[in-house]
Amino acid sequence: MKSYLISENRDSLIGMQLAGIEGTYLKSKDEIEVAFKDALNNKDIGIIFLTEKAYLMIEEAVIEVKKKYFSPLVTVIPDRYGYQRSEGMITRYIKESVGL
Repeated sequence: MKSYLISENRDSLIGMQLAGIEGTYLKSKDEIEVAFKDALNNKDIGIIFLTEKAYLMIEEAVIEVKKKYFSPLVTVIPDRYGYQRSEGMITRYIKESVGL
């Protein structure tokens, strides 16, 4: 299975390509939604990486996919500037799962 990156940041895409991960660089919410749906429909893709800003543009769609499907794994990564939120995603997931 392949990994695939959806990024709104060109530097993040280039870095992942250097690591052998294919992906796409998009700027608009509509383009990112289409790329996300296409990646979901591609049975060769096992992991979809979204940069944080791309994730925030389509957050509701990503959450629905995570609730409904086991595969592919969808994960959020920081861009070259790190996470934009005050706390990291892992901390947020832990707090949500414990009910804080």
